Amino acid sequence: MKISFYAFFISLLLSSSAPKPNNIYDIKVKDIIGNNVSMSRYKGKTLLIVNVASKCGYTNQYQDLQALYDEYQDEGFVILGFPANNFMNQEPGTNEQINRFCTSKFGITFPMFSKISVKGKNIHPLYQYLTEKEANGFVQAPVKWNFQKFLVGKNGKVIKSFKPGERVNNAIIKRTIRKQVKDQ
Repeated sequence: MKISFYAFFISLLLSSSAPKPNNIYDIKVKDIIGNNVSMSRYKGKTLLIVNVASKCGYTNQYQDLQALYDEYQDEGFVILGFPANNFMNQEPGTNEQINRFCTSKFGITFPMFSKISVKGKNIHPLYQYLTEKEANGFVQAPVKWNFQKFLVGKNGKVIKSFKPGERVNNAIIKRTIRKQVKDQ
């Protein structure tokens, strides 16, 4: 009897893991200065979620992202930047260093968050949700590199993933984003 109880207990421990979120608003993150933030704060807004890095060939995309944010922020559009060091050590800095770099070099005013992992065994629950069709119900889009972008509608549903090299000032991408921002 004892053996079966222990076997049951061990199997329960091995099979348990953190509950998977039902939607993006169930997920909690930390902002760049370490405060807890619920993604529910962004309910009803169009989101562009981007994994960013300070030492990447695409780092100059910060300028395009800030311009897009300036253009649409008053219409319920928010860009969320998530530093990640998953690709060739291109985001080695601390959260404080990253924040200082983004504000001084690019004048970033959109919300920035603490460094996370966007792929692999330590993938943050937000990126697990964004990248797995099984979780988000629409898009299967593993992160390929820094500055991959995920467009999330006002209802919290993942709409599209844009490749790292695709710039947000590209006419087709901008039109896609504008449509989501303008749609009720």
